[in-house]
Amino acid sequence: MSANHRPSGQPTTPSDALRESAFLKACRREPVPHTPVWFMRQAGRSLPEYRKVREGIPMLESCMRPDLVTEITLQPVRRHHVDAAVYFSDIVVPLKAIGVDLDIKPGVGPVVERPIRTRDDLAQLRDLTPDDVAYVTEAIGMLTGELGATPLIGFAGAPFTLASYLVEGGPSRNHEHTKALMYGDPQLWADLLDRLAEITSAFLKVQIEAGASAVQLFDSWVGALAPADYRRSVMPASRKVFEAVAGYGVPRIHFGVGTGELLGLMGEAGADVVGVDWRVPMDEAARRVGPGRALQGNLDPAVLFATPEAVAAKTDEVLAAAAGLEGHIFNLGHGVLPDTNPDALTRLVDHVHTRTSR
Repeated sequence: MSANHRPSGQPTTPSDALRESAFLKACRREPVPHTPVWFMRQAGRSLPEYRKVREGIPMLESCMRPDLVTEITLQPVRRHHVDAAVYFSDIVVPLKAIGVDLDIKPGVGPVVERPIRTRDDLAQLRDLTPDDVAYVTEAIGMLTGELGATPLIGFAGAPFTLASYLVEGGPSRNHEHTKALMYGDPQLWADLLDRLAEITSAFLKVQIEAGASAVQLFDSWVGALAPADYRRSVMPASRKVFEAVAGYGVPRIHFGVGTGELLGLMGEAGADVVGVDWRVPMDEAARRVGPGRALQGNLDPAVLFATPEAVAAKTDEVLAAAAGLEGHIFNLGHGVLPDTNPDALTRLVDHVHTRTSR
């Protein structure tokens, strides 16, 4: 057995230095030497070195090449000195791995050849095995060797967001087909989300067993739902994912966009850390989520296009609102925008570290 592969079902044992990292301590709501920082979509996006190594390589292919995944994941750690790396991948990778006919089209996003609209369409979704994503295990083995005491965050798409792509056939502004299925055939909807929960859980387990120190569940589009619909039609599947990986003891982060009205429910689903977008101040988010969970967020990504002085001022507002929290991980309220000046991100990390050093 190679050093990069661990037997199935065996969680990793992080080093003392890794356990004592500011990021993991904040996830556990323990005192930290400074507020830790990482950025969603930090692995690439705005970096010229990312664009150079990705040149001519389709997105999904780049996610399946361990050498490329390793390089791209490390780039923002080297440049910005963030407190955690996030594994370079895409939320549709496990769907592609089990044979769903989809592609990520530039300027559009994931496009599914045969959308799921009937019970027969569920046959597209077989179980995910570690062998389906062996490149993930290999890449994470390479990464943990390079990262040392810097934690690696694994991630997956949440069942609702994956379902929205599968049912709509691609990105959607209104999610009309998704909601029509959810309301019109609740049993098929429940079966679809349950199957996606199984696939997502398996994908996260592969990452944890390979060496990921934390995992984040991205429910990017769940903010399209009312709280009652979330509780009834989505939360059971998200909870199933969090429960499936609970035994590994790694922090579990839950994030969605436009989820101000869902923050409390997202915490109830089982996350240790709840991500907050920029629409709700951190102190108000803490009130909605309640005690016992750390929070992550929440600078508006567009702020980074302002002057350095304005970025610093808005950052200080976030830090002030989060000052009384048990655990706070500084992040953007969504992902890094592609045209962001990388120097603005580097300055932001330094500013947060300097302001919050204890």
